Amino acid sequence: MIYLRSFLFQLFFWLWSVVWAIGMIVTYPLPRRANTWSLSTWSKGLIWALRWLADIKVEVRGEPYRPTGPALVAAKHQSMFDVFSQFALLPDACFVMKKELLMVPLFGWHGLKARMIVVDRDGHSAALKKLVRDAVDRMRETRQVVIFPEGTRGEVGVPGDYKPGIAALYREMNLPVTPLALNCGVHWPRGWLRPPGTIVFEYLPPIPAGLKRGEFMRELQTRIDTATKALEDEGL
Repeated sequence: MIYLRSFLFQLFFWLWSVVWAIGMIVTYPLPRRANTWSLSTWSKGLIWALRWLADIKVEVRGEPYRPTGPALVAAKHQSMFDVFSQFALLPDACFVMKKELLMVPLFGWHGLKARMIVVDRDGHSAALKKLVRDAVDRMRETRQVVIFPEGTRGEVGVPGDYKPGIAALYREMNLPVTPLALNCGVHWPRGWLRPPGTIVFEYLPPIPAGLKRGEFMRELQTRIDTATKALEDEGL
């Protein structure tokens, strides 16, 4: 049954995504809120399909900590769904994305229209300064800036290698950071099989502003990896 359910979900995923991505072209001349609504609707469609085609529920925990206004969110990264989901779960998510993704047809164009923050990972200090400037700009739009501190997808059960981008944002913006733990990799692993169960997103209590860099990074990684490990064990 898992093979059939996974196949049906994959079929829906690609048809839904391609049709929606083409249809979203009409939002280019419209205000950005049309693009935001489109991304949210697309994401909600995927959540619906996960439930009814793949037998995977999506649960949100830590509701009091889920941002509704301008915020800085640091999320675990295990799958593509980590990104897709936040368009449905946050009011106006803005992601930090690597510039190579701009080359992906439609996806890259929609990312520009949505005013995502594009980072050149080979740009070193200049890239970090641009990251901070862009994040401050998006905050003025009352958006939730979401960054994956590991920079790339990790494996289930493997502690993350956290990069300095989040530390730069934390220091320069002088804002609390909301950690986000998840277990997407258990039910959305690499490949096309989608094991049934419950994907959990857990928004954790914000880390207050003002900590020293080393203390902040240790606290962030401990909170995210500890909560993620508990969710993974729960889902396996």
